[in-house]
Amino acid sequence: MQRLGLDYAINEDFAVVVESIIGIDIPRSRRYDGCAVATDSDVMIPYGGDGTLLEAVQLLPNSSIPVVGINCGRLGYLTADNGEGIEELLERIAVGNISYQRRDMLRISGDVMCGGHCLALNEVAIHRHGATMISIETFVDDNRIATYHGDGLVISTPTGSTAYSLSAGGPVVDPMCNCFILSPIAPHNLTMRPVVVPNNITITLRLHSRGGEAFLSADNRTYSLSDGAEIKLQRAEEQLILATPHNNTFYDTLREKMMWGVDHR
Repeated sequence: MQRLGLDYAINEDFAVVVESIIGIDIPRSRRYDGCAVATDSDVMIPYGGDGTLLEAVQLLPNSSIPVVGINCGRLGYLTADNGEGIEELLERIAVGNISYQRRDMLRISGDVMCGGHCLALNEVAIHRHGATMISIETFVDDNRIATYHGDGLVISTPTGSTAYSLSAGGPVVDPMCNCFILSPIAPHNLTMRPVVVPNNITITLRLHSRGGEAFLSADNRTYSLSDGAEIKLQRAEEQLILATPHNNTFYDTLREKMMWGVDHR
């Protein structure tokens, strides 16, 4: 770090883990508690998998800080480096030789207690609690799309189209597209299919749950919802500035991570 002229601060929770495992003392001046004031030259580097990166997004002091993920998990779809060339990555950060993309996020409002930072990079999902089917009335602006009966509904950004939405049968969408994807989870009506809508609208969800409760998940966080809850989703003013891996395109990543076109015969 010093050789490259870089300064650093380590997340408080991560610093505690490092101290307990490695046994080194990390001074208080090098710890980041989530309340630091960021500068234009700062970069956040989460070390883990995609879940770690999603959690790191919630710790950003503001959305002007780029995020460069290092993958030590499994798929690592959002992370920019596999950890083998950390020194090279830091050198590229020091000279500003990294490409970034701005990724849309969802802002959540309505009958959910998620604090003041209700943002999701990948998706927002409403899903049942227990064995009882739920119903979700869904509107785009003032237009009623449908009432989804089943296990729930995923509302995904293009970035999240390769996450939960894909598992629910949704399409793969280039992250530069200006849209959101609505994918029903195990719909009771077999004619229900994913829908792609523009991102300059408001999505309104009204929950009907005979069991009295359901869950809302926003990326890797979960909140309880009561019967009758109304949730509104909009494109957030904030965007995530995400590093692109070694200038790879979205389609390079698809082939690498999902092995598209690989012939095992």
